[in-house]
Amino acid sequence: MRITDTSDLWWKSAVIYCLSIDTFLDTDGDGSGDLAGLAHRIDYLAQLGVNCLWLQPFYPSPGRDDGYDVKDFYGVDDRLGNHGQLVEVIRTAHDRGMRVITDLIVNHTSDQHPWFVASRRSTSNPYRDFYVWRSTDPGDTSDETVFPGEEDGIWTKDDRTGEWYLHHFYSHQPDLNLANPKVMDELLRIVGFWLQLGVDGFRVDAVPFLLQNDDNTGTSTMPVDPHQVIKQMRSFLQRRKGHAMLLGEVNVPFEEQLKYFGGDVGDELHMMFDFISMQATYLALARQDPAPLVEAIQSRPEIHPTCQWATFLRNHDELTLDKLSEEERQEVFDAFGPEPEMQVYNRGLKRRLPPMLGGEPRRIRMAYSLMFSLPGTPAIYYGEEIGMGEDLEAHGRMSVRAPMQWSSGKNGGFSTAPPSKLIQRMVPDGYGPDHVNHADQEHDPESLWNFMRMLIGMRRRRPEIGWGEFSVIDVDATSVMAHRVVLPESAIVAVHNFSPDPVTVSLTKEIAPEDVITDLLDGERVVEHDGSLEVNLEGYGFRWFRMSADSQD
Repeated sequence: MRITDTSDLWWKSAVIYCLSIDTFLDTDGDGSGDLAGLAHRIDYLAQLGVNCLWLQPFYPSPGRDDGYDVKDFYGVDDRLGNHGQLVEVIRTAHDRGMRVITDLIVNHTSDQHPWFVASRRSTSNPYRDFYVWRSTDPGDTSDETVFPGEEDGIWTKDDRTGEWYLHHFYSHQPDLNLANPKVMDELLRIVGFWLQLGVDGFRVDAVPFLLQNDDNTGTSTMPVDPHQVIKQMRSFLQRRKGHAMLLGEVNVPFEEQLKYFGGDVGDELHMMFDFISMQATYLALARQDPAPLVEAIQSRPEIHPTCQWATFLRNHDELTLDKLSEEERQEVFDAFGPEPEMQVYNRGLKRRLPPMLGGEPRRIRMAYSLMFSLPGTPAIYYGEEIGMGEDLEAHGRMSVRAPMQWSSGKNGGFSTAPPSKLIQRMVPDGYGPDHVNHADQEHDPESLWNFMRMLIGMRRRRPEIGWGEFSVIDVDATSVMAHRVVLPESAIVAVHNFSPDPVTVSLTKEIAPEDVITDLLDGERVVEHDGSLEVNLEGYGFRWFRMSADSQD
């Protein structure tokens, strides 16, 4: 398969880079990143090699949930810039071969959104039915809140009308009533607006929470089927821009995820994050045994050929471990977040990968090599490419949302503002800009940044990983995961050692004497063999091989 054969389904061969504009680069000295700063760094992203840019919310917002509390879906927060500057970012990204996707929040709005301001004025207001209201006391719903300890339940009484409104997230984020056709019309109009301005798709927030029925609202409101919502969005999206893509945040069991792909038809989400395999990866890392990850990957259902899994190790939220058992979760806590201040909501960690792995370079690189070699589309969070850490003193999920570290200079080169004016303080201590920054790593051939750049380039040149058929290779060492992804004329074989101890494994059964074997991580060197191949792995070692009939294809 040639790279050009995959261009219509570009998301299957993409490398996604997620960033929040306000923490990327500040050009006007107000302490907050801005669109001008992002435009200035588009060439940095192109140099790194990513080809899909995911922008977290940039809409006007009170900022009580880091922009996910939107008060104007058509606007650009004036702290960041304006529509003209956003279009300039999109155009420049396109010019450098990058697609651009943005966050689409369809579950809720800010309580400062004009719809909700109107909705709460009276029970007869035309916008009342844009949200979910009830006149009877819902009782104790504290066990249903997404943020235990921060919210008492999923209903809040509004004093003006004496009724309660639904909010599965914070009380300042009332849930939209998607059963109302007028609401759906507005959401599709929002999608069309941003497509017209040049975006190439959307990361759809909190998809499972679109479900509304008697069981989770306790009202007689018309039920909302999230699958019908997504089908409408997908149909509209592809009418307006055929190559556009929907990437869903859907943290549910695999059987339910298959439904959100659209099952055999494939008419819902194009992509979904694989939360189950991510959580299994951390359990495997904690045990130094790949078995949990192998089981998770092999449990993935077969999906429609146009659909794709998104693989990741960290994102902008807490590192959720909710799909592990209590005992398994505790294993991960003990290994990577033993202190209470490292944990959040009793279900996850508020840490980035390098500190969790003790800053051990071999182990960090092994983890990212593993992620990039797994079948699917890799997604990285800004700062991962240089090994940024977290600020454990920041509240909850904000610990991993510190400003980008460009240099060892003032404020890590992020802003010229006084430190007290920064949108969030720089990461402190051993993972701060003095120790971790792009400028120091760019010209160091042994740096993590150059390693990640190499991995990204390798992933983009190897369509087998995004398109091939996956299988696990049996090896004698329990600490080693060996797998392959196969296309008709070639295969990628990856071998990863989860243990600090060196080990040797045999791949003899997987090769034929006539195979051309290329060591992809060693300058794409052709490996001489006689039909057998013994692979020596140092502690936390890893190797990628390409096997084909022709070394030139």
